Amino acid sequence: MWRACASKRAFRIGVLCAILTPVAKVMAKRLKHTQNDPNKEHVTINSRLCADLPTHGISAPSTCNLTAQHHLSRIPLHHDGGSGVLNSSSRGKRMSCEVSTVLVLERGGSPYRKPGKTDKGNFLLTLLDPSPDSYAEVFVTEDGVYNHRARVLGGGSVAGFYLYAETEFVKVSGLDEALVNDSYRWVEKKVVFEAPVLQWQSAVRDGLLEAGVLPFNGITYDNVNGTKIGSTIFDEDDHRHSAADLLEYADPKNIKVYLHATVHKIIATTETVGSRPKVEGVIYKDALGVRHTAFLTKDPKSGIIVTAGAIGSSQLLMLSGIGPAQHLKELGIKVVMDQPMVGQDMADNTLNGLFIPSPTPVELSLISAVGIYLPSNYILPGSGLNLAPSFGWISEFFLRVINKTDIGSFFDKRLNGGIIVQKVARPLSKGNIELRSTDPNDTPKVTFNYFKEPEDLKPCVQGMQTVINVVNSKAFSKFRYQTISTQQLLNLVAALPLNQRPRNANTTKSLEQFCNDTVMTFWHHYGGCQVGKVVDQDYKVLGLDGLRVIDASTFNFTPGTNPQATIMMLGR
Repeated sequence: MWRACASKRAFRIGVLCAILTPVAKVMAKRLKHTQNDPNKEHVTINSRLCADLPTHGISAPSTCNLTAQHHLSRIPLHHDGGSGVLNSSSRGKRMSCEVSTVLVLERGGSPYRKPGKTDKGNFLLTLLDPSPDSYAEVFVTEDGVYNHRARVLGGGSVAGFYLYAETEFVKVSGLDEALVNDSYRWVEKKVVFEAPVLQWQSAVRDGLLEAGVLPFNGITYDNVNGTKIGSTIFDEDDHRHSAADLLEYADPKNIKVYLHATVHKIIATTETVGSRPKVEGVIYKDALGVRHTAFLTKDPKSGIIVTAGAIGSSQLLMLSGIGPAQHLKELGIKVVMDQPMVGQDMADNTLNGLFIPSPTPVELSLISAVGIYLPSNYILPGSGLNLAPSFGWISEFFLRVINKTDIGSFFDKRLNGGIIVQKVARPLSKGNIELRSTDPNDTPKVTFNYFKEPEDLKPCVQGMQTVINVVNSKAFSKFRYQTISTQQLLNLVAALPLNQRPRNANTTKSLEQFCNDTVMTFWHHYGGCQVGKVVDQDYKVLGLDGLRVIDASTFNFTPGTNPQATIMMLGR
């Protein structure tokens, strides 16, 4: 997940590496590349490296073919010349080192190796994939809630589902509005499509209006009260277009990408005792465990941009000696700069909702219609997802919980029915991140303190009541088994192992208790490197030269229906 890039204009082209929330990367401007074994002239990476990026107008899958073996030849380790980044072709030909302006280090792999894996219907399968090279690494928070960290080029846009939406973020961030709008358009040309509104989505849309989520705002990117139709990153054939596709804008002569390259540390030094620290480069390991070092050049514009997501950025800064001094000392990490707010004020948007079996066939869909109660409630539907054979047990489980035998076709390989969920944004409850060890592969301790502040339960209850009203609406009636009550639907959700939190005897008797007991993540966690606390308004780390952070870790709240559009805009 860690990436390193180098560029005269890295802040402008940062979107090439600012590839969404959970994705970890580091960008360093004008890097000098080294490795720690000068006698090793030939290393086989075995499909773990892509140094060829898409050229203008050519799709990434055809240009960056990661099914071939790629060979690194004559890798300079502690090499002081320009930007010695080895280039490997998709055919695995040996090529000499070439000067590159931007070096991107990604701890995961390529989203193009398995073309159908990221399609809309496989959304759940991507999240449930337990393999070491999965696109989404699962972990459990200290609160007992399952969560994920992306580990793939393209980050959360490869693993998540989302409605593309702009937000009011620019109004509170102090950014140049014209530049922001231009950056949004730049992103939209590559990855945004019209969201289809078929049976399930239209029924939820009309149900939201019937439930009083007014007005209807039509098709819009805007984050406004009422019901709307947004846009999507899935094309008309349900193929995903992730932030990795933005690399089609790149000039392959100026940028290189190394996959399965895990950054262990950002190198920062001080010239004299008490002087201001400055970053010099990064230390990372490849898929074979070989250690490499990439140094910045002496150009004063050189620098590193960390875009490792809300969890990864705080983790990497602390591993590099930038964070709460006492915590770092406990792990034997040399303190470069005591920054007590790194890893603090972490928050996550909560998800609660209902699964609804349908007697009527439904389309495959992921969030086209949205109901919004500002500032914190979002109602979102999905349907017809692929459950895979391993989920066959759910059919029997579902029938047992609701004691019905006439819906055996609800669960097969595809869900004949769907979900309506609600998100609570801007929670008052905050948590933190602490390192478990000095190994960057260890997910740190993450605590969000879900619903610790009682005020956070009020919007959740309001959102769940709206979900129930939509399910009971006339507009949605053809997708309801009339013999299954909403109470039974609540019982089903309460019985499913959606998290590791203890269940209460009153879980479904009170919506407050239901929210607390069945809470899940919406994968919109943020904080840990916030503007004004860890970075300044230009996203430069306070008290340190040459280091920026650009991702959701800098947010004081998650903007809009989904933050990924904003993050891609910021990268641009």
